[in-house]
Amino acid sequence: MILRQFLHASPVAASYLFGCGGRAAAAVVDPVGDIGPYLRTAEETGMRILYVIDTHLHADHISSGRELAEAAGAPYVLFAEAKAAFPFHGVRDGDFLELGNVAIRVLHTPGHTPEHISLLVTDRTRADEPWFVLTGHTLMVGDLGRTELATNAEEGARVLFRSVQRLKALPDYLEILPGAYSGSVCGRSLSGKPTSTIGFEKRHNKAFRIENEEVFVRAMVTDIPPPPAQAAEIRAVNSGLKAAAE
Repeated sequence: MILRQFLHASPVAASYLFGCGGRAAAAVVDPVGDIGPYLRTAEETGMRILYVIDTHLHADHISSGRELAEAAGAPYVLFAEAKAAFPFHGVRDGDFLELGNVAIRVLHTPGHTPEHISLLVTDRTRADEPWFVLTGHTLMVGDLGRTELATNAEEGARVLFRSVQRLKALPDYLEILPGAYSGSVCGRSLSGKPTSTIGFEKRHNKAFRIENEEVFVRAMVTDIPPPPAQAAEIRAVNSGLKAAAE
């Protein structure tokens, strides 16, 4: 297994390149900004990028996913029902993407956005059990992502609650690799530490540890962080519904 985390400061976000070094097969998740670092890292580690994946249609930054996919000659992956105006490789809950000895299982975890997915990753050279999960903006270290683009915030919070229950059912030892950290507008109490575990967050993440749905909904609709400036426009660009500004 090869894993590289890319931490971005403007906008605050986290991207990942990981895969099977022995089979030279990698994926990049939630790329931001200049695609050069991802291409160079793949070259330096002797891997070919087989998939470029966005966990959701972002509203806080312009994704470089399609640009990277084109440069790498790889499919651009989104949840199959994402409202995008361009061709992409659609995946559904339970689907697998293979990277040599590394397997990615897709989990549909809506709530932050309707099409949000998390990625459960297993390195079969180590074990048949999953090693880590990339949770995008659904579960982050210290908080959950705010709900977006639902009919109302309460509806979005109820959808998110069901996604949270799925993540809680994962093993406590499982590492969490989130899509953002402190400074991001996508959560309220995000940590500056950009990794955690399911077990630690179950104990110490105030939102994640709530078990009652009504209590959860009240917590998630209180003091909601404001969306980023031009959020609707950014999401439209990422959806292919609007051209990016030059």
